[in-house]
Amino acid sequence: MVSTQSGDNAVHTPARVRGREQRTLRAGYIPLMDASILIVAAELGFAETEGLRLDLVRDVTWANVRDRLAFRQFDIAHMLSPMPVASMLGLGSNPSPTIAPFSLGRGGNAITLSARIFERMKSLTGLSDEADALANAQALAALLADMRARGETVPTLGMTYPFSSHNYEFRYWLAAGGIDPDRDVKLVVVPPPLTSDALAAGAIDGFCVGAPWNMIASERGTGRIVAAKQDIWPLAPEKVLGMRPDWAEANADTVSRLLVALDRAARWCDDPSHHNELAQILSAPDYISAPTDIIRRVLSGEFSLDAQGTKRIVPDYFLFHRGAANHPRPDQASWIYSQMIRWGQVGFSADGMAGARSAFRPDLYRTALGVDAAIPDDTSEKGLAGYAGFMDGALFDPDDVAAYVARFPVRSVAASTGSTET
Repeated sequence: MVSTQSGDNAVHTPARVRGREQRTLRAGYIPLMDASILIVAAELGFAETEGLRLDLVRDVTWANVRDRLAFRQFDIAHMLSPMPVASMLGLGSNPSPTIAPFSLGRGGNAITLSARIFERMKSLTGLSDEADALANAQALAALLADMRARGETVPTLGMTYPFSSHNYEFRYWLAAGGIDPDRDVKLVVVPPPLTSDALAAGAIDGFCVGAPWNMIASERGTGRIVAAKQDIWPLAPEKVLGMRPDWAEANADTVSRLLVALDRAARWCDDPSHHNELAQILSAPDYISAPTDIIRRVLSGEFSLDAQGTKRIVPDYFLFHRGAANHPRPDQASWIYSQMIRWGQVGFSADGMAGARSAFRPDLYRTALGVDAAIPDDTSEKGLAGYAGFMDGALFDPDDVAAYVARFPVRSVAASTGSTET
């Protein structure tokens, strides 16, 4: 079900499956655990049941995934949740319109610093191994002040893409600790599968990335995990299913059948009794190519924070379906837009707000799933959007994004209308 080729357009050859013409969809993805729903839909027959075949094409960088979707080499793609928002705002070097009718779950990210940096933080501040995410950020701020006083070069920190949850979560964590991400550190783009190797080689001093690459670095002894996504914004959307809006309109029935298949795959992934099998599937060389035991532990939220055996349990580190995790929520797109404004990628406007919100398409989700798309009784609309729970205690107001951004003491000096992406 997987293809690792990186060449030209796929040839879609119809076949007959259970009396229905089977349609092949070429799907780009990055080798991360939050591609699980797509992988399981292909491997375990959920797509086939809906008359679809998913030709999964592994890629290395998010920019490649974006471009190959835009240039019609992919029909659909595993994407960072801010990517469709950026595309609908015309940001980036190739802002082809992209929508997200399905969220691929929540959770999965973490922030890792080099073991060397972390030991200096402990030595300088007395930071404990049980310190929370905010205390770790404040300890890093103290170390950076000490480094400036000594005339040392600022640390280089890796994130996966300028329009990514990783970029915004890393910046949020740094700023909550009193660190200016544009002045006190150097942020660079590093493809997810290369982050652990880059840290080990000394090319970067830390990174924010999705699983399992944080755990790979900690178990190598080169990194220390200092924050999880849940520490920063517990209900943040992570990856989404991206597609071109013209393709979605021209293939409405296919989109609905695809979302039904992904919904069933998401339910399967969320069942802990399936996690041993899921870990085996994901660990295969064609997919993530990482140790099965590490993947299994990450699925359970069982973290080895460092090579010394410091442990942490993060409940619901991955939510594949529960808590309406697959709903594409426009208010969550509004928060992503607020962070683009906060860090100078775009200025605020009413048109910009409308464009950002148009990227997430709950209408297509509801059309496909009907009653199964209903919000659970114990999950409110407000809870779905996640207006609270941020590590600095801030409350998000989706109806007053400009004022929300203005309240942050650490933010870009001026919001531009362009992009710093290359």
